[in-house]
Amino acid sequence: MLVQLQYIRALAALLVVYFHAILQLRTIDPSAVLGVALFGKSGVDVFFVLSGFVMWVTTSGKPITALQFYGKRIRRIVPLYWAVTLAAAAVALVAPQILKSTVFDAQHVAASLAFLPWINPADPEGRMIAPVIVPGWTLNYEMYFYLIFGALLFIRPRFRLALLVATLAAIAALCSLASMQTTATTFYGNPIVFEFAAGAVLGLLYLRGFRIGTTVAVALAVVSTALLLVFDFLELPHERLLTIGLPAVLIVFAMTSIDFTRVRELRLLRFLGDASYSIYLTHIFVLAGWRMAYSHLPEGILTNQYILVASMLLASCIVGGLVHLMFELPVDRYLSGRKPPKPAAEPAFALAGNNSKLDQSAGS
Repeated sequence: MLVQLQYIRALAALLVVYFHAILQLRTIDPSAVLGVALFGKSGVDVFFVLSGFVMWVTTSGKPITALQFYGKRIRRIVPLYWAVTLAAAAVALVAPQILKSTVFDAQHVAASLAFLPWINPADPEGRMIAPVIVPGWTLNYEMYFYLIFGALLFIRPRFRLALLVATLAAIAALCSLASMQTTATTFYGNPIVFEFAAGAVLGLLYLRGFRIGTTVAVALAVVSTALLLVFDFLELPHERLLTIGLPAVLIVFAMTSIDFTRVRELRLLRFLGDASYSIYLTHIFVLAGWRMAYSHLPEGILTNQYILVASMLLASCIVGGLVHLMFELPVDRYLSGRKPPKPAAEPAFALAGNNSKLDQSAGS
């Protein structure tokens, strides 16, 4: 188990939560100074790279069939995603004023549950391709990656990576060259899909023992993280694959070159990494609730913009952590037929960390 992967997951999830927290702050107080510090969407690029890395490392050299692979991925991704999707759809139907980015539409709900790209009816311009749970657009890509990756498992590893890249490139090219652009061609033709392939390349290099020195790796991780955040903030008019995707690749490469077995484990960060999928999917509910509660708070309580954003981050982590412990883990154990772990005299976050697996997806 590479504990640094969980650290990266945790920080990537917090970046996404921060990004949406700032958007909520702008809604609450358009004049807030902190509102200009909008960045964090790059967290999903890190998730994509991690996903490719993990998929390659956990399947290479192992006798796993496509059906077994799909089963694990479905068991990992679907239950929680369907639960929050149906919950959001119900809220949109009963109390549409709560979720600003969700409008109930039966076809949209069905497409969301099927992980199909669909125009979100809440977008007045009719351009946003996103499911009921807006951050779930990344899961539509994840399922696309899994579909292709699993189909190639019968190919020898030496050819598998080349075919993976070639397949993604061919589909992206066909989508870009299509005479009529549709929601599907726009979605699957996005170069962001190559972040997954880049992660698989890193997985191949890792298994072959390719590393850089610790000092160089630490420096590369720091510089790459800085570039990621700066380019994220600046929103340069260049291809996202280069401005954000490349730094994300370098971060994962640098972090997997460092031997963390000699460093004391950061259990809380490890747990947040384990719970990153739950945090990612549930934080929009937390932030929406925070926005609604804000107008009813007494003067002086959480009205400080910095405290407000920090409280949003903290609440999202707490709720996501609880969902991870009370829903995600039990459901996964039930569906996989595994028995619950024996009680131990350790904190809850330590228990969750000890039971996490390397093949958890980015969801990431």
